[in-house]
Amino acid sequence: MTSFFELKKNGTTVQTEIIAGISSFLATSYIIVVNPSILSQAGMPFPAVLTATVLVCFFSSFLMGVYAKNPILVAPGMGLNAFFTFTAVLGMKVPWPVALGAVFWSGIVFLLLSAFNIRTYIIQAIPRPLRYAIAAGIGLFISLIGFSSARFIVSNPATIIGMGDLTPPVLTFLAGLLVTAALVTRGVKGGILIGILFTTLAAYPIGRWWGMETGAAGALINWNGIFAAPDFSLLFQLDLVNSLQWAVVPVIFAFVFTDMFDSLSTLVGLAEAANLLDERGEPRNVKRSLMVDAIATTMAGLVGSSPGTAYIESAVGIEAGGRTGLTAVVGALLFLPFLFLAPLLSVIPAIATAPAVVLVGVFMVRPVTKINWQQLDEAIPAFLAMVLIPFSHSITQGIIWGFLSWTALKLISGKKQDVTWPLLIIDIFCIVALVLE
Repeated sequence: MTSFFELKKNGTTVQTEIIAGISSFLATSYIIVVNPSILSQAGMPFPAVLTATVLVCFFSSFLMGVYAKNPILVAPGMGLNAFFTFTAVLGMKVPWPVALGAVFWSGIVFLLLSAFNIRTYIIQAIPRPLRYAIAAGIGLFISLIGFSSARFIVSNPATIIGMGDLTPPVLTFLAGLLVTAALVTRGVKGGILIGILFTTLAAYPIGRWWGMETGAAGALINWNGIFAAPDFSLLFQLDLVNSLQWAVVPVIFAFVFTDMFDSLSTLVGLAEAANLLDERGEPRNVKRSLMVDAIATTMAGLVGSSPGTAYIESAVGIEAGGRTGLTAVVGALLFLPFLFLAPLLSVIPAIATAPAVVLVGVFMVRPVTKINWQQLDEAIPAFLAMVLIPFSHSITQGIIWGFLSWTALKLISGKKQDVTWPLLIIDIFCIVALVLE
């Protein structure tokens, strides 16, 4: 195990990788329940989607660990599941079996792009200032998600967003954030995991001491039993023929574009933030990682889920010390029992993982110091990419406007040599994505 995952070369240990894998799993495990809750609105049976979600998480994350050897978990993507349900099925009236077929064909396109190394060329075409900005933007985005899930930050009609009330759940979140930050600052091994467990225990009295009227419903530790049998009824229910109709092509393209740039940006952002780079300064094992991402999407269509993608919450495990594929393998193995034990996840409330997610922002924004803020033709596109990711609540939108503004300013500044042909191809895809949206 030590030699296979090259633990010594990466300056890590089995213990550290296990703790990191557990941390990443806890930060990502919400998808087991959230993904079915979204896809079931498309008319798909909740238990069957839950089973499909676990299968995608387990097999894809395991493959990322043993084949790509990166500490990154793979799961059905948030945003992609919303597009599947609300845009494709409910909006465009595409039957869900046809939508699953579209997921499958988009995965095939990914496989072809990855097999011919086109996606690797795309990564290499991303200017380094934009890479650093994307990493920082993802950090801000994931921190916003953490604050929002704890209801520390809430929507406000007057100011768009604002501070939430200091309810018992929010105070519990703040206590967990302080404890987790203190543990991480002092270099305690497994500090993030300990913080998650501490906040879970601290959340236990909520709703028992203060009652439901405090607004604590989303933060309660709920007990829904232990066992739930898996439902495999969605396996191979996709419609491969009708999903190739011309009317479904925009759906396939949307899956291709969104998943491709979500996974590319996640891989680039995590690699830059954690220094998971090869000797050329490119993301480590990038071609294999992209192949895994493509397989995850193809598999998702077969088993009955929206596309799979690399997860930014993997940064929680990386911050806990995960540096090799063993982290992903541990996380993958933790998914598997929830084919039968999914109700146990309700024991961990959102406010328990929120502190870890917020602190990941500190880790992710580090590369922003590498941007030359005095060179405005690079600083402005980098800034747009960084802030539009959290502001638009979309990694893809941040990337689109970062790319387009980079190309425009470079051409206006007379620096045509900084605009490569792969970058122009990316710009074309960005424009098409904006038109189709």
